[in-house]
Amino acid sequence: MKYKLLVSFMSLFSLGNLNAQEQEQATEKGKSLYVKGNALFLPIGVLNGGLEYQLSKKYTLQGDVFVSPWKSFAGHEFQYYSVSLEGRYYFDEAFKHWYVGANLAASSFVLQKWNYWGSGTYTNDRGEKYKKSNLYQKGVSLIIGVTAGYQFQLSENWNLDVYATVGTSQDFYKGYDRTTGKRYDVATGFNKSGEILPYRGGIMISYKIK
Repeated sequence: MKYKLLVSFMSLFSLGNLNAQEQEQATEKGKSLYVKGNALFLPIGVLNGGLEYQLSKKYTLQGDVFVSPWKSFAGHEFQYYSVSLEGRYYFDEAFKHWYVGANLAASSFVLQKWNYWGSGTYTNDRGEKYKKSNLYQKGVSLIIGVTAGYQFQLSENWNLDVYATVGTSQDFYKGYDRTTGKRYDVATGFNKSGEILPYRGGIMISYKIK
């Protein structure tokens, strides 16, 4: 009798374990992967693409790159290269409807900051004067931010992802005068600055490849 009970218990345990394994395999097979490109920047020759992978029912992980190769765009330097990693939480389920995310990004840039676009004079700590519109900055940034977005399901394999990210940017850069190629700032190394700004966003067209 004891032997029969032991066999019965072991059989139920084996079936339960097998069922759990099957469910886990089914979950693994059900995890989706989307490749995506930002349609907002393509018309101006800026590339922004990435991959978004499902971790669980409501969590995903996205990695993306941003490449702006313009040495001059509308009269301003605009070379900007960045990579970012983002964890997302969907309130409904992965790849559907509203979500929030935590983003970490690093970038390299040669650009003219927006506050140098207009006319005016810049005076450094040595009393040297420069025309603001001739000045630009070259350096790197580390950025941490939060994302909010919404994904529309267009069809079985196509999604539309609308999102924006705001964060704190820690910048390390050197400033140059484009007319002479010399530095306009007085720092011996890198200048350091920190600011809160929107740094990502757009309309991602997503295609399910898994």
